[in-house]
Amino acid sequence: MQQYYKMNIAGLDRALPLCPLNESLQIGAFVIFGDPELTTACARELLARAPEYDYLISAEAKGIPLVHEMARLNGNQKYFLARKSPKLYMTGVLEVNVRSITTAKEQKLYLDTADAEIMKGKRILVVDDVISTGESLRAIEELVKAAGGNVCGRMAILAEGDATKRDDLIYLEKLPLFNAKGEPID
Repeated sequence: MQQYYKMNIAGLDRALPLCPLNESLQIGAFVIFGDPELTTACARELLARAPEYDYLISAEAKGIPLVHEMARLNGNQKYFLARKSPKLYMTGVLEVNVRSITTAKEQKLYLDTADAEIMKGKRILVVDDVISTGESLRAIEELVKAAGGNVCGRMAILAEGDATKRDDLIYLEKLPLFNAKGEPID
């Protein structure tokens, strides 16, 4: 029987399905795909807390609706994506390895060198939906630095696990980890 964790995020109530990572640990699955009400509410809340920045960046794919909405709400600004594969239209790529808690194997993230040129010397705000181990965040920061950009902040809708203890991360809500019975362990 599917278990859920109910929480209020940016003023909206949601029930997150619990998903096992292993025999003793579960996470609450937070997906903003298909939920424009929640995406807009979270984007608005994050922008209210954001440091000054020139451009936003997020990783493909779950961060896309959030970074898009933040850019739209802030005047239709250009934003950047760290892609999971190089695309034909890219003029060249910068790449970095990443291993996410929600992905079974190591992946790579890619940044178009044309985007890297725009980033050079600019304040870049890294945005994601959920930060847990910080591995995706680290990989995006590596790409920004390789492009010559300056990471000016790190933001997420939710932080879980060790990410909740970081003092360099701005997030809206803490998402606990769960034991095998579905009980919060944080």
